[in-house]
Amino acid sequence: MAANNPNSPRQKMINLMYLVFIAMLALNVSSEVLDGFEMVEESLLRSAKSSTTRNELLLDDLDTYHRIAPEKTGIWYKKAKEVKDRTDSLYNFIERKKLEIVRKADGKEGDTEQLKHPDDLNAAFEVMMASGKTGGKDLKAGINSYREFISTILEDSMQRRIIESNLNTEPSKKAKGNKHTWEESLFWQMPLAAAVTLMTKLQNDIRYAEGEALATLLKNIDVGDFKVNQITAAVIPQSQIVMRGGGYVAEIALSAVDSTQKPTIVVNGNVLPESANGIYRTGASSTGTFPVTGYIEMGRGDGSLLRREFSTQYYVVEPSATIASTLMNVLYAGYANPVRIAVPGVAGQNISATMTNGTLSRNGELWVAKPSKIGQEAMIVVTAKMEDGRTQEMARTAFRVRALPDPLPYMEYTDENGNPKKFRGGRLAKSILINVGEVNAAIDDDLLNISYSVLKFETLFFDAMGNTIPEISNGSAFSDRQKDYIRRLSRGKTFLIRGVVARGPDGVDRTIPPIEVTVN
Repeated sequence: MAANNPNSPRQKMINLMYLVFIAMLALNVSSEVLDGFEMVEESLLRSAKSSTTRNELLLDDLDTYHRIAPEKTGIWYKKAKEVKDRTDSLYNFIERKKLEIVRKADGKEGDTEQLKHPDDLNAAFEVMMASGKTGGKDLKAGINSYREFISTILEDSMQRRIIESNLNTEPSKKAKGNKHTWEESLFWQMPLAAAVTLMTKLQNDIRYAEGEALATLLKNIDVGDFKVNQITAAVIPQSQIVMRGGGYVAEIALSAVDSTQKPTIVVNGNVLPESANGIYRTGASSTGTFPVTGYIEMGRGDGSLLRREFSTQYYVVEPSATIASTLMNVLYAGYANPVRIAVPGVAGQNISATMTNGTLSRNGELWVAKPSKIGQEAMIVVTAKMEDGRTQEMARTAFRVRALPDPLPYMEYTDENGNPKKFRGGRLAKSILINVGEVNAAIDDDLLNISYSVLKFETLFFDAMGNTIPEISNGSAFSDRQKDYIRRLSRGKTFLIRGVVARGPDGVDRTIPPIEVTVN
């Protein structure tokens, strides 16, 4: 009986092992994932630097036009300076907070571009939100204010929607379901590498918004009054990270063009057809880093050629998906096992999954796996619909299928504070005991929480001569005779609840261990 007592040293050790194992699973951020964040971080930093350079050129043009015709361009130039000042202020605020987070994890010599502890899960929350700190709230307020300001400048509704989407601070559907704020979804239990990358993405989105606002202000000036004095080549990829089997797509253009003629574009030694309209496409059949280099040529009015070179690169990675049973690496036969499935960069509605040895269905943010045969593997295969319409397999994971473990019987009562308690054996006050109406059964071991239906049980009482008096209940409730015997028990007397038959969600009937009760 002691082995089944939840307060025994053996049971305490088992519970502790569960907690440690679950904690290890939660903290086990793979090095491949962290390396992926580092790759994305480098790409975002390069993109932010390119956007900064582009924005400086736009501001230089505005400055030139303002010096030539200050009265005509004054209103637009003043607004452009405000755009730059507010952008730099928000950008630098994020940079300072990013450095604080890194130094919280890596020490006072920490460098945002050379992380020593990329898997640190506490630094971001401690700097931005913990102990009454308002960094997260200040960041959200700053982004909201900046987004509203930029939206008043943009004239193109499509541009405005893109900026508002990029700088949206509403929590995601999943975050709302977990009752998390936008700040908590960014910084709570977020690995250092991911937090830094997310903040760099915000900086990138802010620079992009600045560029669109400056470009809009520049268009408000009648460019027919001026000659273009700076022209640059630009490569605008849909994404610099491509999955193997997909494709790399980029737009290559000049920052200023003549609508009466099309430039000649040469990419990796090949001339881009005019019909491509500046869109460069190529396959991604193998993984690795691939260059995109070349030049753009366009005729000048004096017959000479204007030539601008460009150079960038993109990365092809293996398709990947996350398939994780919330019950670790085991599925239980006949039971609706919750499973999480996610594919980085692919919306949930474009993800499909199938399973062998059972059924798999979607249930909101989770999937539900219900295997059928015990001892036979269940294979879950995930596919995703790509942007070009293709369907590609992303991952497959095998799970072991086991029978549900046996539950344990208990009697439920309410303590003096009104809290529900579960009694699994030992001493119990008679005043509580006579008010307990039934015997229950469940698995509640911090991993599973499954209720069972009690079909029948037997009580054994002992008279003054030591003879046993059995009483059977056909159901979970105590019979009138059983209740009568309980009421007649004096302090220190013991009776036994045995032969408990319980049925679980898998439809299997089990005879489970007894409960020994002593009247306190």
